[in-house]
Amino acid sequence: MDDKTIIDAHGDVEGKLKGKDVHVLGRFRGEIEATGRLVTGEGSRVDAHIVADAAEIAGELKGEIKVRSLVLLEKARIEGNVEAQVLNIREGAQLNGAVNTGGPPARPATPPSPQPVVEKKPEEAKGGVLA
Repeated sequence: MDDKTIIDAHGDVEGKLKGKDVHVLGRFRGEIEATGRLVTGEGSRVDAHIVADAAEIAGELKGEIKVRSLVLLEKARIEGNVEAQVLNIREGAQLNGAVNTGGPPARPATPPSPQPVVEKKPEEAKGGVLA
């Protein structure tokens, strides 16, 4: 049994897609949740929120993608947020947006503790005029 969902080059789909392996060769708008691999072909146009184990992007993608492993092929064009443990960008690919790679987001650095303020009594001030 083939657990692959394919949207062919002439397909134009809008909605929520859940499956194991997903191949988008045409247009898709909405949400994609793939427990396996997402592949978009050259000439594909995807505007979606995507969660998948792995993805290989060769077409246009607008939106947000969260994956364990992401490969952007030579003609890939991504505009949006990318979260991936492993990111491979081939020469020629374009990526515009926020990128988080290598695991969970880093914790923000703690600001340095403020230095204690030492107030001087007016009689200890130097060079000042006391009224």
